[in-house]
Amino acid sequence: MVKVALLVVMCIAAVGVMLTPNAEAIISCGQVVERLTPCIEYVREGGVLPTSCCSGIKTLNGEAATTPDRQAACNCIKSTAATISNINLDLAATLPTKCGVNLPYKISPSIDCSTVQ
Repeated sequence: MVKVALLVVMCIAAVGVMLTPNAEAIISCGQVVERLTPCIEYVREGGVLPTSCCSGIKTLNGEAATTPDRQAACNCIKSTAATISNINLDLAATLPTKCGVNLPYKISPSIDCSTVQ
């Protein structure tokens, strides 16, 4: 569950307005995980996409408004994803589209978070 959530956050973190590169992130990994936790069962088992998952994705997308926030969210997703088993990466990759969030990056565990703008 966390792995999917992390992947989603990485993509969501890439969306938004860029600020100066020296700005510090204000979003915490705990916030990222909290927002994406409702998506975990879906990315593991499929089925009906919970509305709470899309709400979390949209909320996180709005909260990760700066480059440092998006990069922090991306790093959180990557580190947490490594601790989650049985994640369907194809389902995870479809979450932004299914939730109506446009991301300029593909959800992938191999994303280089330092390139997320």
